[in-house]
Amino acid sequence: MPQDIEFHLPFPKSVSPDLEGARRRNLAWVQRTGLAGEGRSLQWYTSWDMPLLAACGFPSAQGPALDLCADAMAFFFVFDDQFDGPLGQDPARAAAACQQLIDLVHGAAPAPGADACSVAFADLWARSRDGAHPAWVARTAHEWEYYFATQAHEAIGRLRGTPADMETYRQVRRGIAGTDLPLSLGERAAGITVPAAAFHSPQLRIMRQAAIDVTLMCNDVYSLEKEEARGDMDNLVLVLEHTQSCTRDEALAAAGREIDGRIQRFRELARQVPAMCLQLGLTGPQRTAVAVYVEAMGAWMSGYQAWQTQTRRYTSALQVVPHTGPGYFDEVLGA
Repeated sequence: MPQDIEFHLPFPKSVSPDLEGARRRNLAWVQRTGLAGEGRSLQWYTSWDMPLLAACGFPSAQGPALDLCADAMAFFFVFDDQFDGPLGQDPARAAAACQQLIDLVHGAAPAPGADACSVAFADLWARSRDGAHPAWVARTAHEWEYYFATQAHEAIGRLRGTPADMETYRQVRRGIAGTDLPLSLGERAAGITVPAAAFHSPQLRIMRQAAIDVTLMCNDVYSLEKEEARGDMDNLVLVLEHTQSCTRDEALAAAGREIDGRIQRFRELARQVPAMCLQLGLTGPQRTAVAVYVEAMGAWMSGYQAWQTQTRRYTSALQVVPHTGPGYFDEVLGA
């Protein structure tokens, strides 16, 4: 089945030496914010090992930098599961629930008695912005808005009951996956500021999009059974089956080609980056920041791959949280 498929991601793999510390601190954070309650909910959350994802995806991060990444990963997955139930079948309610989080992005404060997702996100966003370059804050605010706003469109896809065309799939999936946000968190974790002229170069823009797609497309393969059982339509394998009228095995092979092509393109463009930086007249520290950012994108792809092939979130999801009911134990998002 899809969990047995291996993708070759030719990027270095490493793990932060602060993993165990991050596990302790992250567990305390999800309990303090209310993202995971006691009993089955906390046990199920702990089995995902979100700090491992952060430690693999951001291997140079330690202490507060690693905690920010680990807590963000926790938020992403707990929040995502809130739509594996009635909320995910109601686009209007989903849009309203997410608007309160979009308001937080743009400066609102959590209302008295706010739900756990609002409390957790407000904390994350404040910590992310602390000491960040204004350009990073502006760019990342848009990424958060995109992430939250597209949840309602995934709900529309569930009601439609059939996969969308490839272009529509990419627009919605890139949003609900939120995989541009870990790349931005990687900048904060590494303590770098990528110059705008380099960040918006054709090379880095295409590489960033490739890194986003590789991550979410690999995830589509590993989460296929979980998502198909719950009626999710925004999955690469399902889209390929539908649009190409092919078998499951043919769709999985086609998904592999999509992923391999993006990896090859990423590596081709990475070789062009040093010359591009020289042409832009970047200083030594600026060129170093760009090089670190390229490494961070590769580390995120390989780190996410290492985590998702061993987490219980996908290997035992249907046994722990049956698809016949909500995909969560605690309702932590006010609708």
